[in-house]
Amino acid sequence: MEAFFISSAVVALAEMGDKTQLLSLVLAARFRKPWPIVAGIFVATLLNHALAGAVGAWVTTVLGPQALRWGLGLSFIAMAVWMLIPDKLDEDESGGAAPRLGVFGATAVAFFLAEMGDKTQVATVMLAAQYSSYAAVVAGTTLGMMLANAPVVWLGERITRRVPIRTVHAVSAVIFLVLGVMTLLAPALA
Repeated sequence: MEAFFISSAVVALAEMGDKTQLLSLVLAARFRKPWPIVAGIFVATLLNHALAGAVGAWVTTVLGPQALRWGLGLSFIAMAVWMLIPDKLDEDESGGAAPRLGVFGATAVAFFLAEMGDKTQVATVMLAAQYSSYAAVVAGTTLGMMLANAPVVWLGERITRRVPIRTVHAVSAVIFLVLGVMTLLAPALA
């Protein structure tokens, strides 16, 4: 359960102000059909994070415990720094293929592609490598994405005006920093 809850919390916080959250807002404003948008986000996130989690689980079979510990610890610290760099939605990510694919298809494709190499995808890889529970990590990171994106689709701009994104990014950075330090110090704490 720890892997599930930490994965949910870390990804929900990391997603605040992220380009995929901005993409959710753009899709909601453009299509005004929340259910197919939320369904598209869910399917894209589940597929993307399932792949990322598989990579994270595979890494644990390739690297030794010391290399894995240092790699994970430094990666979490790097994520802390990355969290302090705000994302901007690129113009070409709004999905010009909507008429052919429908709202669900356009959302799923745009969201899947926007999530490639994103902070939350990288976090999923690291969390899956950190915890030996692939399913719990993927379920947790998917829930975290839905907690951050579904309200944006339904409530739109009202939320983004009230949530201090810089504060959320700072809290996320602190969480990643603590996870990184704890990972690096794990043998010393045992």
